[in-house]
Amino acid sequence: MFNKKSIRDIDVYGKRVLVRVDYNVPIAEGKVTDDTRIRAAMPTVEYLLQHGAALILCSHLGRPKDGPDLKYSMRPVAAHLSALLGQPVAFAEDCIGPTAEAAAKGLQPGDVLVLENTRFHPQETKNDPEMARQLAVLADIYVNDAFGSAHRAHASTEGVARFLPAVAGFLMEDEIRYLGQAIDQPQRPFIAILGGAKISDKIGVIRNLLTKADQVLIGGGMANTFFKAQGYHIGDSLVEEDALETARQLLQDGGTTLRLPVDVVIADRFDANAELKVMPMGQIPDGWRILDIGPETIDAFGKVIGDAGTIVWNGPMGVFEFPRFAEGTFGVARLVAKSNAISVIGGGDSVAAINQAGLAGRITHISTGGGASLEMLEGLVLPGLAALQDK
Repeated sequence: MFNKKSIRDIDVYGKRVLVRVDYNVPIAEGKVTDDTRIRAAMPTVEYLLQHGAALILCSHLGRPKDGPDLKYSMRPVAAHLSALLGQPVAFAEDCIGPTAEAAAKGLQPGDVLVLENTRFHPQETKNDPEMARQLAVLADIYVNDAFGSAHRAHASTEGVARFLPAVAGFLMEDEIRYLGQAIDQPQRPFIAILGGAKISDKIGVIRNLLTKADQVLIGGGMANTFFKAQGYHIGDSLVEEDALETARQLLQDGGTTLRLPVDVVIADRFDANAELKVMPMGQIPDGWRILDIGPETIDAFGKVIGDAGTIVWNGPMGVFEFPRFAEGTFGVARLVAKSNAISVIGGGDSVAAINQAGLAGRITHISTGGGASLEMLEGLVLPGLAALQDK
């Protein structure tokens, strides 16, 4: 699944290229308020323009309920992209049909056209072959640079690739290279660090990584469910009662590969200013809850991380939104940044922590796809990726 052609492998000169981007960005009062995702796809956009292509960009934006809704229009995105590129960007008021076809037909090399929101058509999420065919009519080549949507089999992410030569953009290529390599051919030791609140969100990920990683380090709220499964009293800590049996099974299957915190930071209430104590993992008093991993755990995890060849990290180690319960997450962030390993970080909270710590520049790859990166770590086939041409 990981050996895919990219835009480097094809000739785009004089061709109309349909690029599926992830321009699902926040908009307020008709203006883009965070253009991180638009900027992330710029290397692909600029490469194609420099190599003589005419560009047709399509994306979803938000979750419009019943057809077109101006609140979710791509028009502000087209205006923002025009400012970033320093050139005019045309806008088509539909993504398929006569309007889109007329706009695409008139494009010259170097021109850029943004199509209206693909989800204005309910056929998009149903992966309707006719909608996919109508998208394909617009172009000569299809490029998928929307890794964040690669786990969805939609008309613009998977269906259209059946009708056109289909390759990866640079953003997709990076995700394949780093996440794919980490799972398929990691430099060892391969260390996975998993956090966040719920085991249930990551059961498949934990199961898959227990078969591939040399060590799986667990933190965050999900560790509490493992502690309770081991028989500890965990006070008022967050726990998933209906995942206890799963946790017992994972502990059994994981053996020495699965590592839990050896000490924890507990609080007398869920509050940034709560009273806190550090204690070795044991019976948590009633009225207290675990909100972070402790300093001995950071040291123990640090020894493992320091020797790693590959590190994949998804999810915070504690309630890092509260500064006094953020040391576990930031401590791990510093250890990962300091290591010489290939480091891949995914998941909004762990990415936010790395950015807040000012360490993003020392991470090999920061994944742009939340659900897509989790499904990749779970070992699932991503339809949008599988649909691209193999090398």
